[in-house]
Amino acid sequence: MTGKEIGPVKRLKLGLFAKIQDKRIEEHRLRQLFWECTLRCNAACLHCGSDCRISSEVRDMPASDFLKVIDSLTPHVDPHTTFVIFTGGEPLMRRDLEHVGKELYRREFPWGMVTNGILLDRRRFDSLLGGGIHTATVSLDGFKEDHTWMRGHPKAFDNASAAIKMMASEPDFIFDVVTCVNQRNFPRLGEFKEYLISLGVRSWRIFTIFPVGRARQYPELQLSNAQFTDLMDFIVKTRKEGRIDLSFACEGFLGGYENEVRDSYYHCDAGVSVASVLADGSISACPSIRSKFYQGNIYRDDFWTIWNNGFQMYRDRSWAEQGICSDCRMSRYCRGNGMHLHDEEGKLLVCHYNRLTR
Repeated sequence: MTGKEIGPVKRLKLGLFAKIQDKRIEEHRLRQLFWECTLRCNAACLHCGSDCRISSEVRDMPASDFLKVIDSLTPHVDPHTTFVIFTGGEPLMRRDLEHVGKELYRREFPWGMVTNGILLDRRRFDSLLGGGIHTATVSLDGFKEDHTWMRGHPKAFDNASAAIKMMASEPDFIFDVVTCVNQRNFPRLGEFKEYLISLGVRSWRIFTIFPVGRARQYPELQLSNAQFTDLMDFIVKTRKEGRIDLSFACEGFLGGYENEVRDSYYHCDAGVSVASVLADGSISACPSIRSKFYQGNIYRDDFWTIWNNGFQMYRDRSWAEQGICSDCRMSRYCRGNGMHLHDEEGKLLVCHYNRLTR
């Protein structure tokens, strides 16, 4: 067996955490709301799940429509603990983010964005700061050659690096960098870690790529099982060093690596504490989840009613105990892995625990 065994102490802690998660599911307090504010994008990423282009057939949602959703939430949530995240596409393709941000700030909702950083110059960053932005996540997938290959834009690496430096220069600004690990950038992760530290990065998250959208055309985007295990060991080692706060994304259950590559045990918050409003008005959880799992649409449904009465497939995951999950002893802890790892038919595309124990 590769990877790490689950010892009796960790198994006990996993059981306790599962009970805590049961309580969170029962309460389903909305903590994060994603707004897919545009499907336009200035990059052409090889792994894009939504096949974004510079011009999209789906028009940008009017800001007033999204703010109506926010106003419908206000009587039911504590705005100080409900975080709004602008995503896309590329959010900076919109020129009115600052306006929406100011409206959120006025309503006391903290907000941030996920960006490729290509359009983030000093003037725009200052404008966003004036709009009350709290946090940002910037994508950077390795050194210039590898990042350009991934993102399909000649200035992607230089502009993202400059954006990261700007953010690091703001003492009170919270940001992190996300890296999609693949077979090309994997061998240089150690060097890339040093580069990020030199830019002033304090928080770094690593994702792997699963075969949906454009990613299905590029098998070199997926790590081998051996590489995946080595990636977990790299994260554990880096976390012990303490020079940069590195964590693995909330992709799935990791067996013996649980609570060693992340700050807590695995849990999927999609539909439990996380929701999204997509560009066409669809109500979902994380924006990357398949359309079969959409729960309604803001143009015909009340968001808060959907949040309370919908999302049952997210909160009761017994349906996921099929295929390789049907007789797995870890199902109590992983609950079928992340919702975004299931295809339109509900089939699990990737099981990280299975990869680590082969």
